[in-house]
Amino acid sequence: MSLMSKLLMSTIVATVALSANSAKTEVNEKKLIKYVKRNIVKNSQVKVNGLTIIETQTHEKLPGWKILLTTMDLTYKKKEIHAPEVLFLKDGLITGHLVNLKTGKDYRDDIKPSVPEEMYNDAHLLFGNKDAEHKVLIFSDPQCPFCQEIVPEVFNAAKKHPTKMAVYYYHLPLLRLHPVSDVLTRVMHVAQEKNKLDVFEKIYSLRINYRETNVTKILKAIKKHTKITFTKEEISEKKVIDALKSDELSASKMMVNGTPTIYIDGKWDKMRTGYKKLIK
Repeated sequence: MSLMSKLLMSTIVATVALSANSAKTEVNEKKLIKYVKRNIVKNSQVKVNGLTIIETQTHEKLPGWKILLTTMDLTYKKKEIHAPEVLFLKDGLITGHLVNLKTGKDYRDDIKPSVPEEMYNDAHLLFGNKDAEHKVLIFSDPQCPFCQEIVPEVFNAAKKHPTKMAVYYYHLPLLRLHPVSDVLTRVMHVAQEKNKLDVFEKIYSLRINYRETNVTKILKAIKKHTKITFTKEEISEKKVIDALKSDELSASKMMVNGTPTIYIDGKWDKMRTGYKKLIK
């Protein structure tokens, strides 16, 4: 039996076992947590503290199935972790994956929560008018190649059409891939606070070793590229660190794990090109 077959068999058994305990689509919190412990979080060092349901959705191609977008509240080595998870429920059955055998499509790849209204706040408004006709929300890392290609174009569209679209920006530095983004995103946050949005944008065109972690070297490169000086002290202030942590938590709640992730008027724009239709 292949590894994939073993995984599938594990999922089926777990689903049937849970269905035997529940005759309805509505599954109570205790049963959901029990499922998570047995079938999702299998590391004995990880403690499952709870499960938060963020949103309930349906899918036109999955009649009868209820989709729960959740956050698993975990503790690992005394550190609190809030990990996103998608669960599909129907007639007492539960599973984390629904795959179309013909196409191989996993429907969980189509699922993202809707953007809550409180995420459209002044602190994250970057370009465009607050009362613009459409709202575009972005999670991005300035060292992500796809972000460097797409995000500046979204910025330009909002600057040219401020009444049509407003851009709300959330930092999501992918530090395992681009350690340098730790300092870069802190500089970007400070630049936005100082209303130096041209500096904010220029970070996307900065060419620097993505593995660089020397703060002095990074700040020197930024000064050369933007003609603006930033200090270690100002980018290390607690309010800056807290703001970046808050953005990271927002990404977790929105089940964002890659960049750029873009939303148009509250809905996930999987193709990342939806903003173009807003300005035609």
